Amino acid sequence: MKPTLLMVPRLPAAFIDRLRESYTLLGPMEHSTPEALPEGAEQVEALLTIGTLRTDAALMAALPKLRLVCCYGTGIEGVDRAHAKARGIALGNAGDANAAGVAEFAMGLLLATARQIPQGDRYVRAGRWQGNAVERMAPVPGLAGRKLGIYGLGAIGSRIARRAEGFEMEIGYHNRSRRADMPYHYHDSLLGLAEWADVLVVSARAGAENRHAVNAAVLKALGPRGHLVNISRGIAVDEDALCAALETGVIAGAGLDVFENEPHVSDRLKALDNVVLTPHIAAASESAQAAQQETMLGNLRAFFAGKPLVSPVAL
Repeated sequence: MKPTLLMVPRLPAAFIDRLRESYTLLGPMEHSTPEALPEGAEQVEALLTIGTLRTDAALMAALPKLRLVCCYGTGIEGVDRAHAKARGIALGNAGDANAAGVAEFAMGLLLATARQIPQGDRYVRAGRWQGNAVERMAPVPGLAGRKLGIYGLGAIGSRIARRAEGFEMEIGYHNRSRRADMPYHYHDSLLGLAEWADVLVVSARAGAENRHAVNAAVLKALGPRGHLVNISRGIAVDEDALCAALETGVIAGAGLDVFENEPHVSDRLKALDNVVLTPHIAAASESAQAAQQETMLGNLRAFFAGKPLVSPVAL
């Protein structure tokens, strides 16, 4: 008899087919609440979800046979880890499976905002490129020689740093602690990093401890020629403070792939010309998706074989 799994969000169709080869698969759910559980949920042994969705005590309590929560990506912020630990429920995620894909997307957002690539596209489409002047749009600082501050030098942040080295940027970071294995400038506060940096990239893990870590003071420290890139979670940035900073020239621009209240994006952000907005797709490369799926399958196989998870999360 196949073990029963419950997917909360709709997973990719081809991946669903692979899961059904070895498991009975229920879902997706309209909402991640006990009221939305499908028929047969009392048999569920593993829950498949993503970090941005709530997997709270009430949902886990409604699944009496639940023994594993498996997150499709790296995020785990929606999981009530204390309740899972108390119940003896294991937790797994994708580890660094999508790190390369997210890092390259971060560099894309960095280029888009700092070099005003979307503005150039709109300039051409509007028919404003006329005559033979050298200056078509106002010149902007390049990346070579500028200072890139990375908030969170983990699997993704370290890959961003290596890619930024190829652009001849100077690299600094703020972490919970200094990394002796990394050659970059360590700053013992996020505010200090922002004061030093020309571009600030947020790649810290989501969690209550870093809610609104990038606030008005940090944005002011980044300065009127500074740019913010966020490929972490929207919760890490005070969105109202960011809107105000972009509207008033406190910072020059931003590139955002994540937002505080996804999928809702503030109308204030949408109205601004100096911000690049994308729909949480940093990990949407084929290679990153394939790696995440293989990691989830590996976690499931290991768990039901009584072996350690491929990518466990400590509770």
